[in-house]
Amino acid sequence: MGWELVEVEKPFVEQLVAQKWHHVHGDMDAPSVTGRTNFFEVVQEAVLRERLRAINLRDGKPWLDDDRISEAVAAITRPRASKLMEANEEVTGLLLRGITVEGLPGWDGGRGQTIRYIDWEVPANNHFTVINQYRVNCPPGFDSAKKFIVPDLVLLVNGVPLVVVECKSPSVSEPLAEAVDQLRRYTNQRKPAGEVGEHEGNENLFRSVQLLIASSYDEARVACIGTAFEHFTQWKTVCTPEGTGSEVEIAQVMKKAVLSEQERLIAGILAPANLLDVVQNFMLYMQVNGQTIKTVCRYQQYRAVNRAIARLTTGKTRKEHGESDQRGGIVWHTQGSGKSLTMVFLIRKLRSAQALRRFKVVVVTDRKDLQTQLAGTAGLTGEKVQIASGQEGLRALLRQKGPGLIFSTIQKYRNPDLEDGAPIEDEDEFPSLLEAAEGAAFEILNEDESILVLIDEAHRTQAGDLHANLLAGIPNCVRIGFTGTPILMGQKKRTHAIFGDYIDKYTLKEAEADGATVPVLYEGRTAKGAVKDGANLDDLFEDMFAGHTPDELEAIRKKYATKGHIFDAPDLIADKARDMMRHYITNILPNNYKAQVVAYSRRAVVRYVDALRIARDEILRDAAALSGYEKEMDDELLCQRPPRFQALVQAWRVRETLQRIEFAAVISGSNNDDPTWKIWTDASAQEEAIKNYKKLLVHADPKKTSPLAFLVVKSMLLTGFDAPIEGVMYLDRPIREAELLQAIARVNRTGHGKRCGVVVDYYGIAQHLEEALKAYASDDIEGTLASIQDQIPVLRDRHVRVMDVLRQQGVESLRDTDACLQALSSERVRADFTVKPKAFLNTLDGCCRGPRDCRSLVMPSDWPSCTRAPETATRKARF
Repeated sequence: MGWELVEVEKPFVEQLVAQKWHHVHGDMDAPSVTGRTNFFEVVQEAVLRERLRAINLRDGKPWLDDDRISEAVAAITRPRASKLMEANEEVTGLLLRGITVEGLPGWDGGRGQTIRYIDWEVPANNHFTVINQYRVNCPPGFDSAKKFIVPDLVLLVNGVPLVVVECKSPSVSEPLAEAVDQLRRYTNQRKPAGEVGEHEGNENLFRSVQLLIASSYDEARVACIGTAFEHFTQWKTVCTPEGTGSEVEIAQVMKKAVLSEQERLIAGILAPANLLDVVQNFMLYMQVNGQTIKTVCRYQQYRAVNRAIARLTTGKTRKEHGESDQRGGIVWHTQGSGKSLTMVFLIRKLRSAQALRRFKVVVVTDRKDLQTQLAGTAGLTGEKVQIASGQEGLRALLRQKGPGLIFSTIQKYRNPDLEDGAPIEDEDEFPSLLEAAEGAAFEILNEDESILVLIDEAHRTQAGDLHANLLAGIPNCVRIGFTGTPILMGQKKRTHAIFGDYIDKYTLKEAEADGATVPVLYEGRTAKGAVKDGANLDDLFEDMFAGHTPDELEAIRKKYATKGHIFDAPDLIADKARDMMRHYITNILPNNYKAQVVAYSRRAVVRYVDALRIARDEILRDAAALSGYEKEMDDELLCQRPPRFQALVQAWRVRETLQRIEFAAVISGSNNDDPTWKIWTDASAQEEAIKNYKKLLVHADPKKTSPLAFLVVKSMLLTGFDAPIEGVMYLDRPIREAELLQAIARVNRTGHGKRCGVVVDYYGIAQHLEEALKAYASDDIEGTLASIQDQIPVLRDRHVRVMDVLRQQGVESLRDTDACLQALSSERVRADFTVKPKAFLNTLDGCCRGPRDCRSLVMPSDWPSCTRAPETATRKARF
């Protein structure tokens, strides 16, 4: 407790005070010290009454009487909803929009008037208080274990609790996990989750709370109520509501070389103006799996939106500049980082900014599913969403004057799935958003300068045509492009000419560092599949086309793949399917993740489904034929056997799961298809397959599971498909540049304890990968793919760092238990040792492809302690 108070809680309060928060030291026996009459109260009612009177003025003077103030206080302290999330949504609505009470006779025609609880426009008009040791008694039925809760810090605005902070000493083994667990106890989350048998905590305190913070000074995370540990996130920006802010300047003021995570979070989200901005514009309630959840923006979303708002506010219009509009730009946030919600937060803040409410917003996307997602989420702003039906419908909506929120979808001309054997060379072509009749000039639909066009997937080549049409139809609009992949260097000049400079960038490397995505590891494999008379594909090309350049060889591959269907060859597919299944059983299935196969053609897709099923059955049959000794072989002996044998033993170990897994294809259909393909081209069947694929493979609740473990595709589901349960992608067709970056992002989604995603290459994209990625700036694509072998030096370095912590304390061997325990008796040494093994185990979990690899990655003397390291890392990740 001493170190927690001195090293974490005290600096937290001091920084808040420096940011104009008023500090009150709580008292465990006297509720009056914290502005309450008893410990069951959670709101400082006297403060709230005083602020209501002060910030709600008529002609600059207070007008509220006691009765109206009591009505407002009762509404926020006694919400109608009984469940915590619903009550929180009700109270939050009151905080944001206020409450309407009876007006005064003769004022505004006697109409009802809105009482504001918070002055959102002028933060300085509010009262900001931080109270440490804020005791709140548990109500009857929640007090069987403990009679009261005492959050470390409660931050109140105008007497209403908005933030609860739990501090933990960095000397404990998992400080943030402990802090979050305590916050979950306070909010009574553990009883519904079946972790404890009794109700606990005080939900009343959290009916108005917007943010929960867990901190141990060097580490700090933030989330909303109802959030699991893995969704507490870092806050890595000190951006202000005006889109400015310098971490260097804040560090200089605090006389620090660099800011800790706690200091950065306090400066970035708890400065009074920032906190009000986040609460007002960057929080949403959404329906997920039939339940209401609350979410707060990630730091890159907050930064991007405020920078965009700043540019909209200060940039020159086309008329002012003389050539082009300077108010737009590009937001590049890597896939999986919440790009669609960034758009929603931008729209929401537009509507809360007095100077920008007049804007008509037009959202342009190339996917109907994204339109549905965006339109549904944007509806949370309370604004009516208008979906344009065809070009004439869009024209009509654009002609309308005044604000509005319009969605328009650009449909693809062609379907790449239908072009069997023909790899996609160029970006898909798109029809114009607006087209003129043949020979006719474009109609100017609206010359208003207050039209904002948000364009999804701005990296695509349709942007140029779209730009021309927008200039013709709505010539003075602002354009902001959103992209989830970096822009090709050859297209940067053109793209920037269309949209403007970057507004904000959030790279793949940053997303991985934040835990927003997981690293993607690359593994190349060769399958010796028979093509003809026992010849394998590699030998075929080596013998027939020796001496050709790589470009010539690729051209020959395309020719033969198209005309001879080499990549559709059943024997070749069967051999690769067997290898995929062995790899899946050994490396992916033990963690209960699922797989996606990307095949060369639709014909290959269908063949892969059958081949994978046959391969699974063969392996199960061979595993059952193992001797009793072989079936019980331990890992240390198993690692000395060939990989195929290891796969058989592992298959026996997971036989119950393996024998029930299922396989499905998702491909587009045409009129000339084989009738047996109908099951894979039917839209309703595809929808059901996708839904089942996203479910867990193993779970105690049968409703949350599905045995569908493999999805086989050609081009579908390579973009806009989000399935965190996917652990591996098996690539067996050429794939390049933007499509490659989008495809591999299918396995970078976080969730279910996943430490990394894996891309296994059967086609040989490795020979194209370096060349393909040269099309991008090196810093833009850093961290896109990492070879598993490249992780070994990182692993060894982290192993040395772990050992150095103990060696600096005079410990030379992990086997000297007494010496280790003596060294770890120091809190500071223990804190350092807690962090470094975690990094080692995380890397080991990605590198170690079974016991054979684990043995080769570490020194022989360390082998006994490492045999179960991946298992340990995974178990910790699933806290």
